[in-house]
Amino acid sequence: MSWWRFWGSRDERGEGRPDYYAEGVDLARQERFHEALTSFRLALRERPEDLATLEQMAVVYTRIGMTDEALKTYRRVLERESDRPAAHYGAAYLLLNRGRQGEAVRHLEAFLDARPSDIDSERHVRHARETLVRLRGGSPGEDDGESGTGGAGGTGGEAGDDPGAGGTRDGDDAGRRTDGTEIPER
Repeated sequence: MSWWRFWGSRDERGEGRPDYYAEGVDLARQERFHEALTSFRLALRERPEDLATLEQMAVVYTRIGMTDEALKTYRRVLERESDRPAAHYGAAYLLLNRGRQGEAVRHLEAFLDARPSDIDSERHVRHARETLVRLRGGSPGEDDGESGTGGAGGTGGEAGDDPGAGGTRDGDDAGRRTDGTEIPER
């Protein structure tokens, strides 16, 4: 399974018990973001350390414009598990949109170091590489395919340059992020 669809595992639920995580994902697909947050919060009551739920909350916070809370939530995920590609990717673009290029570069590099290799993440890997090249002063066509290390120079990102941070865009894309990828399920 792709890391975009499977961010973590959970035990099978007992019969009759609601799966608040699944409910939250469904509500986010319907663009009922505040209700989705309520479901994710209930899911966290049952499993306070569930990183996938926190990552989903960060996506929803981003979609409703609560970017400070989204960034805090991504950081909370990364404090618990520093190699979560989705958290690095989301945090990178939130930071980039704030003009914090150096921090964004570090998160993009960490995302690429995690080497998500499934077909669903290919677009995100390509976008991260292109963004790194642009931040270093090159053009996206100059990408050599290596994440490497280096300073952040160049022009930086543009507002809305975060294809992975959002949920759905319109009714035709229900269950998809703004870049067309599916909202992950577990």
